[in-house]
Amino acid sequence: MKQSLIVLLLLISATAFSQSRFSKNEFSINGFRNPSIGLEYRMKNMSVHAGYYITALEAGITTKFVKTGLTAWFLPVGKKENPSSFYAGASYLRGINLDYNKENALGLEAGFRWMIWKGFNFRIGGIALIAKGHDVKINPTPGISYSFFF
Repeated sequence: MKQSLIVLLLLISATAFSQSRFSKNEFSINGFRNPSIGLEYRMKNMSVHAGYYITALEAGITTKFVKTGLTAWFLPVGKKENPSSFYAGASYLRGINLDYNKENALGLEAGFRWMIWKGFNFRIGGIALIAKGHDVKINPTPGISYSFFF
């Protein structure tokens, strides 16, 4: 418990310290799995997203969800105006097919967003998918997006 509290305090400190490195506002069009195929709005170091999320929980089988959630951005990397950074988030997922059809789930994810060129960026991370009556599933979450800063 004490170690978790220390990690949480360090994360909050890093987030507060790095907040000034992020643009004031960002709007992203997300084209693949991370955080979803959809839209995202970031204000300083917090963002909200919504969209369509697909994943392969079993080889060759695509499970589909509607997904919405919050993300915290921290520890910006590099000297670019819009730096690459780490992220951690939590999402609500609603299954729309197969074993998760009409079921609720929680997604906890973390990873890194690499700002490649201007607003074009790539994300790599992982998600823990937690749903009642199902084993916890851990999957990679790559993503590709284009962001507009203002």
